[in-house]
Amino acid sequence: MSRTIAFIGLGNMGGPMAANLVKAGWKVSGFDLAPEALDKARSAGVTITASATEAAGGADTVITMLPAGKHVLAAYAGPDGLLAAAAPGTLFIDCSTIAVDDARAAHGLVAAAGHRGLDAPVSGGTGGAGAGTLTFMAGGAEEDFDQALPLLEAMGKRVVHCGGPGAGQAAKVCNNMILGISMIAVSEAFVLGEKLGLSHEALYDVASAASGQCWALTTNCPVPGPVPASPANRDYQPGFAGALMAKDLGLAAQALRTAGVEGRMGALAEEIYRGFADGDGADRDFSGIINAIRANSTTQETVKETV
Repeated sequence: MSRTIAFIGLGNMGGPMAANLVKAGWKVSGFDLAPEALDKARSAGVTITASATEAAGGADTVITMLPAGKHVLAAYAGPDGLLAAAAPGTLFIDCSTIAVDDARAAHGLVAAAGHRGLDAPVSGGTGGAGAGTLTFMAGGAEEDFDQALPLLEAMGKRVVHCGGPGAGQAAKVCNNMILGISMIAVSEAFVLGEKLGLSHEALYDVASAASGQCWALTTNCPVPGPVPASPANRDYQPGFAGALMAKDLGLAAQALRTAGVEGRMGALAEEIYRGFADGDGADRDFSGIINAIRANSTTQETVKETV
C-alpha cells in the first residue's frame, strides 16, 4: 500500500483533503501556487515542497485537485511535468472536476508515461472536505481503484468505482446536472409559494415529506429557517459557490452535446447559472439562485393584473 503522497492543489478543497490524509497517518508532501494555501497546509502537517514536480518525484501516489481540465493536462504533460518527474508505476489520482474527454485524455497521458491513473472527482463541498465525508466517484482499472481505496476512504465516507477511464467524471457531471436542475426547481417553488401567500415553513413541511423531497430542499434549502445548517441562514456564504455550479453545468452541457442527448433542462440550467455567476452570484452559494429568480419575477400587483 502506498505510503508517500504528493498533493498538488491545496485550495479550499485540496487543503482539507490533504490534512485528512495526514490525520490518517499518511506522509503527505504538497504544493500550491497560493502562499496562503501553503501556510494552511503546512500548519496541518503537510510537507511543503518548492515545486509540484519536487513533490511528485518523491511520492508513489500523486493526487491533483485543480480548477479545470486544461490545468490537469498541463500539469501532467511535458518534460517538466508531473508524469516525467514521477517514478515509474506511480499512481495518479485526479480529484478535479473536469470534462469527461479531458479525463480520458489524462488517462492516456498517464498510461503512455508508464504510470497508473484514476479520475476521482468528489461531491460534498468544502464542508465535506473538512469533515472527511466526501463522496468519491472513481474511473479506472479495478486494481488501481483497489490501491487508491484506503486513501479515498481517509478523505470520504462513500467511494464508488463507476467504471473505466472517465467514468468518475461522467458520474460527477450527471449528478451535478441533477443538483443544479433540482435547486432551480426548489427555488422557483418557494418564490411561487411566496406569491401565493404560502409560508416557507408550510411549503417545506409538505414538500420535505412528499414527492418533492430532494437534497436541494432538505439539506441545502434555499430559504432561511427550515434547515438551520443551510447557507441561506448565513447570507448564502458558499458551501458550493455559484461559479462552480456554472462550471459543472457547462461540463454537463458539453457532455450532452457530445453524446447527442436531448437535454433541454440541463442546457437551460447551465444558462441560468451562467447568468447568476456572471452577475453577483459567483461567490455566493448556488442556492442563492432563488434571489435571482425573485429579482426576475413580476410583482404581486402585476400578477393580479394579468390574471
